[in-house]
Parts: sequence; structure tokens; C-alpha cells
Amino acid sequence: MPSPATGRAVSKGRRTPKLPAASRSLWIADTRYPRFPRLQGDLGVDVAVVGAGITGLTAATLLKAAGKTVAVVEARRVAEGVTGHTTAHLTEVVDASFGTLLSHFGEDGARLAVAAARASLDRIAGFVREGGIECGFRTLPGFYYTEDPGRVEDVRKEHEAALRLGLPATFTEDVPLPFPVAAGIRLDGQARFHVRRYLLPLLRGIPGAGCHVFEDTRVMDVEDGEPCRLETETGTITARDVVVATHVPLNKLFLQTKLAHYRSYVLACRIEGAVPDGLFWDDEGPYHYIRAQEAEGGTLLIVGGEDHKTGQEEDTEGRFQSLLEYARARFDVRAVAYRWSAQVAEPVDGLPFMGRNSLSSHVYVGTGYSGTGMTFGTLAAMVSSDLILGRENPWARLFDATRVKPIAGAREFVSENVDFPAHLVGDRLKKAEGDSLADVQRGAGMLLEVGGKKVAAYRDASGAVHAVDPVCTHMGCLVQFNDAEKSWDCPCHGSRFDTRGEVIDGPAVKPLPPVPRE
Repeated sequence: MPSPATGRAVSKGRRTPKLPAASRSLWIADTRYPRFPRLQGDLGVDVAVVGAGITGLTAATLLKAAGKTVAVVEARRVAEGVTGHTTAHLTEVVDASFGTLLSHFGEDGARLAVAAARASLDRIAGFVREGGIECGFRTLPGFYYTEDPGRVEDVRKEHEAALRLGLPATFTEDVPLPFPVAAGIRLDGQARFHVRRYLLPLLRGIPGAGCHVFEDTRVMDVEDGEPCRLETETGTITARDVVVATHVPLNKLFLQTKLAHYRSYVLACRIEGAVPDGLFWDDEGPYHYIRAQEAEGGTLLIVGGEDHKTGQEEDTEGRFQSLLEYARARFDVRAVAYRWSAQVAEPVDGLPFMGRNSLSSHVYVGTGYSGTGMTFGTLAAMVSSDLILGRENPWARLFDATRVKPIAGAREFVSENVDFPAHLVGDRLKKAEGDSLADVQRGAGMLLEVGGKKVAAYRDASGAVHAVDPVCTHMGCLVQFNDAEKSWDCPCHGSRFDTRGEVIDGPAVKPLPPVPRE
């Protein structure tokens, strides 16, 4: 029968596999991590690292090895944030097209960008080799491809641009996928791994010798100074330098205006037949990405895509269904073992922002990694660590967090920042979805107007209602309900909250206040 999305033939005589009832990341599901204590009281160290994902744990590892005392502070659990919801592609290919890189940064800048990404892959491979880390790290080719014969010439132009940048690129019509592909670019020397199995040995090496890891410790404010001060709910950390490795910085400064926040959806499927061995991403907009991953019970096919701006999609559950239809049109999908979604921060000019934060002397950031967070998260740790240690870093200037490129990012800057005033004002004028808590069904969330006040209400499986103020604590936009993830998402700057109002993703640091029940 044909797929409604593509018209491709899907396997006949088989029922459509059901999606798992709840989102669950493969990486988190099949690894167990030790618990770390909550900060209790005050502490002084050389460097404080906010966030325990790939950026924070890599930075802490590098800085401790250089003789610094480090405290890693995680708001929830280590390696369960954005890093725990990646698809773990390791590639020197930037999300922006090669042509865009050349246009925005010139040939020298574009070459430097891909060289930096290659250096981060080498750093990961070095940690794996030096530590004997068993994380399924494998070098393999990556393929950028099109299914549309009408876009072959575009692929040829991308190939020519890749060669200008010194990439190991080959134009090919032989892309090893079990469906028709018009043309592609093969890039050797890419890689994949199990991210949490990679990070666990790094994590275990951090505590001790004056260094610490803290969980369930949310940083409420970072104050630049000599020393810097991190204010948490349970104590204060003073440090000479701070690395903010929280995917998006915890502030309201100009850097927020240079980012756009998206949700991206992922399925880990069991299929009939061999799973393609490589990294694959297409030329659709938004694009789809494919790779294999060994897991208990056999090799899984990981398929991702269906991106949309955070907080700006009413039917998030439908995105998972559309992704399943995409996968079934191309593979004989027998079951979906895991599904999850991830937060992606897109920079306005095509490259991430790294290094010293705006208006700061001792606070360093890394953000805007797009869909290549494993590569650029590692690179951000390398850049920030070198700057803190007073070392020359060849990529610091290119990725400078304070940069403004009017020509490269002007149109994107304007289009992305239209969202803030539009939602700040427009969402308040929208009619509420109901006027009584009784209107909310089990497992659903609604924006209500009760007694003249807006209320974000969710009814859980037991029938209990959780009602919170819907005004995002970052900059005042109204949150929207995400039915797939059971979260309240902000359409302006991507902050996310659970159904009780607690922060899941920043830049917000304060929870949505509960609404008193009469």
C-alpha cells in the first residue's frame, strides 16, 4: 500500500507498528548511571561548570587534567538532558550547507570550521583510545543524498563546495540505502558511538582531588566577577571562571536573539533485513537523518526528522506518526522500540557560538550546535578550556560568542526574532480552550481562562489536575502544551517545563508557579 506522505510502496500484509506510549531515549534506557549528591552549602573551586552533558563533562575532564579544581553542577540528572536525547552522529559536516558556509564565512573561515569539527572528532576518538572506553565507537562513511532527480545538480554543487573545503568527498549515485536515491556525496571518516557509554568513564574521573559533581542542583544566577558567583537553591559556588554548558545560556542577553529553538523527533526501529551501515542525511527541508545502533536484541535503525519550532506545533504526537510513515515507506519496519524528541538550537549565521560570553570577563558559553551537538559540544569544551587556561586556540575567533555578522545573519536574525513580539502579544489575544478545569481530559493539557485568569492545566492518568501559571518565567510569553512529551513549551525562546511547572530546558531557570485551587 502507498504511504500517504510519499506515495512509496510499504510492506504489504503487515500491520502498522504501534508507537510506544511514552517517549524514552535509547541512550538513557539501556545505561545506568551512578547518583551524585545535591550541593549543600557553599563551595569554592577554580572553575564551575553548569550542565553535565557532553560539553560540561568534556570541559571538566580537560580542566581537571590541566590541574584545575572543578565543580560540575547539573539541574536534574547527569547526561539526561539534550545530550541524552541526541542521535549521536559524529561528523565534521556542519548543518549549514557547504555553500552557505562559503558565503557567510569565506573560504578560509569555512575551511577552519570543518577543520575544527574534525579536531573535535579526533578528541573524542582520543578519549576512547586512551581510556579504553567501550562505547561502540566506529569510523564509517557519511552520505548526504537526494531522492529527487531534479535536485542532482544541487548535490553536484555541494560536492564542489565540499572539495573546496578540503573534505574527503566523493560524488556518487551508489548510496547504500534500500530505496531509490538519485545522487549523493560520500564523506569518509565520520563516526558513531553510544554517547552515554562514552561519557560515563569521563564522569567517573571527575570527582576527587578537590573536584565535584552535583545533581539536582539548579543554578539560578551566574554573576561574573573576581571571583564569579553561582547562586543555587542550596548554596553558593565561587570560582575564578565559569563554563555555562546548558545547551542555551541561562540569561536574557543578546545571545538569545541569535538562536532559534526547534524540536526534532526520533524513532529507534526494528526492521526486516540489514540496517544500513553509515550516517545518512537527505536534502529535504527539514531534513531526515538515518543511522544504525547496536542494542540488546539486535541492531536498531535510528530515523530522525520532522523538526518544528519549539512551542509552535499543536499536534506534536502527529510528528512521530509522520516520521513512522516516512520510515515505513523506505524500510520494512516491524516494531518501534524507542521514540524520543530532542531540542535543537539553530544559530542565525550557520555556526555555533563559543567562548567568552557577551559583557563577561570570566563566563564562557557554548550554544547553537544545530544537529551536530556531539561534535560541536566537544569543540565548545575545547575552546572554553583553552581560553581559561590561557592557551592559544585556533578556532576561538571564528566561533566567538560575541560575534555579529550583519550580512550572514541579518535576514535570519529578523525572521527568528519576529516570534518574540508576535507570541508575547498575540497569544494573549487568543481565545482560551476552555473555562473550567473539568474541560481537561486525562493525559491532556489545555490553556484555560478561569475566573478571568489564564491557567495551564494538565490532568494526569490518575485524574489529578496540575494547574500552573502559563507565563514563561524567562521573558513572559505564554507556553503551549506538547502532547507528545507532556510538557509546556515556550514558543519564543524554547524554554520547556514539566506538567508541574518545573524547568526541563532553559533559558528559563524559575518554574511556572502553581495556580491556587479554590
